[in-house]
Amino acid sequence: MQLNEIDYGEAVPIDGYGEGYFRISGQAVKAPLLVNAKGAKSWSGFDDAQTVLEFCRDIDVLFVGTGREIAHIPHAFRSVLEAAGIGVELMNSASASRTYNVLLSEDRRVAAALLPIESV
Repeated sequence: MQLNEIDYGEAVPIDGYGEGYFRISGQAVKAPLLVNAKGAKSWSGFDDAQTVLEFCRDIDVLFVGTGREIAHIPHAFRSVLEAAGIGVELMNSASASRTYNVLLSEDRRVAAALLPIESV
């Protein structure tokens, strides 16, 4: 089997994740996280749609990771993003992280809004 290293160029991938953290550019972030090709920042969750809109200005799709399991997100949060022309894909945070990285490696205009994976 041949393995190919993925080249993200200048883009910022998610290096890893685990219970309560995400690893971005070698740094562990223990908070809800926004990440796009240009960087990452913490956010305060679904009550803060405006921060997400500003951070996701140049994307087509936002992957929303809802923690360990897929969960519903507030209708108001989704509506604000969709009204701005941003597609919203809901999944657990592990799947959202992996999907973000794959599409980022294809130079797609994507971002992720991730809640940490909490212990059971």
